[in-house]
Amino acid sequence: MAKQVIIIGGGIIGLCSAYYLQKAGHKVTIVDQSNLDAGASYVNAGYLSPSHLMPLSAPGVMKKGLKWMFNSTSPLYIKPRLNIDFLKWTLAFNKSCNANHVRKAIPAIKSMTLLSQKLYDDIKQNENFTFHLEKKGLLMLCQTDKMLEEEIKTANIAKREGLEASEISLSELKQLEPNIALNVKGATYYKCDSHSTPQEFMSEMKAHLKAIGVLFLSNEHVEDLEFNDGLLSSIKTNRQVLKSDEFVLAAGSWTALLSKKIGLKLLLQAGKGYCINVERKTGITIPAILAEAKVAITPMNGFTRFAGTMEIAGINQDINAARVEAIANATHNYYPRNRTNSKRKGQCNFTDCVQSHQMECLILENL
Repeated sequence: MAKQVIIIGGGIIGLCSAYYLQKAGHKVTIVDQSNLDAGASYVNAGYLSPSHLMPLSAPGVMKKGLKWMFNSTSPLYIKPRLNIDFLKWTLAFNKSCNANHVRKAIPAIKSMTLLSQKLYDDIKQNENFTFHLEKKGLLMLCQTDKMLEEEIKTANIAKREGLEASEISLSELKQLEPNIALNVKGATYYKCDSHSTPQEFMSEMKAHLKAIGVLFLSNEHVEDLEFNDGLLSSIKTNRQVLKSDEFVLAAGSWTALLSKKIGLKLLLQAGKGYCINVERKTGITIPAILAEAKVAITPMNGFTRFAGTMEIAGINQDINAARVEAIANATHNYYPRNRTNSKRKGQCNFTDCVQSHQMECLILENL
């Protein structure tokens, strides 16, 4: 039976929920507090990565987190604060950092990422979308023997799970990326991974949903949830009251705030990432992660995105320049200056390019 459905949140989860609900015959409205043209769904690294089958809450992560807490340029920064929700999340996260949790999580994460890849392919084919989507794999670039050993172990786990993953030699790496110089000791390569330019997907999906009758209400902030006989019946925004048969909470970092109003206590904390877009040719053709620095490099449609750091410090729009500089410095370190190539006509020395663009190309969003 067709129903009226309101989706709170117009990020990628909200849009994809609307897509499948509308296909199932329901009447869908998306409500979002923004202008629906920015957010983490637009500025992420664009990875569709079965390789990321290890959960963040793994053994040793909290120990690293405590150490990194005093380093403003660390890959993961957790701001300590006296907040009951944050403290509950921290305790639950720490409890999950064990080998048994990792074993249970690996097959679930693998299944979700493989399904995600398939659904992207299906949507693109079925709707004749043109958004950028490629399957070139992912390189894990390592500068130390210790990190290379860890990444080889992870690649072997992925292989046992049936994924295309292997260690590659420096000569093989040079064949894969012949146009760039790399300061690394070795790498692993996941042929199973895909990447995209996320803002292209978002723009195309929004246009499609509008064309098939999905209603978009932008710049509407949900202020309250209203109940009838114990059931959620309507939402109150800063503009109006909206009734519906069903509701979907897809508000990202703000979902935990709304869920409290229905008695659902989600252990959810906002994470902030930073990225630098370089709109000149860099020579990079395959997505890569700088393993020690935890920086992601993605060759997108017309530009290269350098993304990294995870800052768990509550919902805020503050820009920490040191964390931006950490991404740029890591890039300079792994991709050293190639003096010969940089002199060629039309050749971009992208270590200089990242440095010059690190502030003007900064895009900051709450994840």
